[in-house]
This record gives sequence, C-alpha cells and structure tokens, in this order.
Amino acid sequence: MVHKLPTDLREALVADAAALAAWKDITPLARNEFICWVEDAKQKATRSRRIRRTREELEEGKRRPCCWPGCKHRDRTGS
Repeated sequence: MVHKLPTDLREALVADAAALAAWKDITPLARNEFICWVEDAKQKATRSRRIRRTREELEEGKRRPCCWPGCKHRDRTGS
C-alpha cells in the first residue's frame, strides 16, 4: 500500500530545506515507511514527535525510520 503524504508531514518537510532534500533523495518505499510510521501514531503528541524525528533523521542521513519494523501494509512485493 502506498501512503499519501499527510499535510502536516509535508508542511514540516517544506519548512526544512535539508530534510526536504533528503526526502527527495530517498526511494518511494523509504518515503512510504516514514509516512506509515507517522500515520501509525495513535496520539497527537506521538504524531508530532514522529514528524519532528522524521525531519531530524532525514537530516542525519537516515533512509528509514529508526526502530520501526516496517509498514504493516506492505505486501510481499514491497509495494
């Protein structure tokens, strides 16, 4: 399943040139992992923290969310 980029995450990336550049450099599958990680948060505070960490991790050169087992919606073909 390909996740749609949520507005709050898009706004955070657009506001941070380094994070946005890193976002554009990672694969669509990697983007999907970050989006799913953010979307999986059950509380607003957790979601906000994950958006902040997404920006930070992208700036640090990470290409997948830290400590995330992966998108539970991904099928065996990797989409």
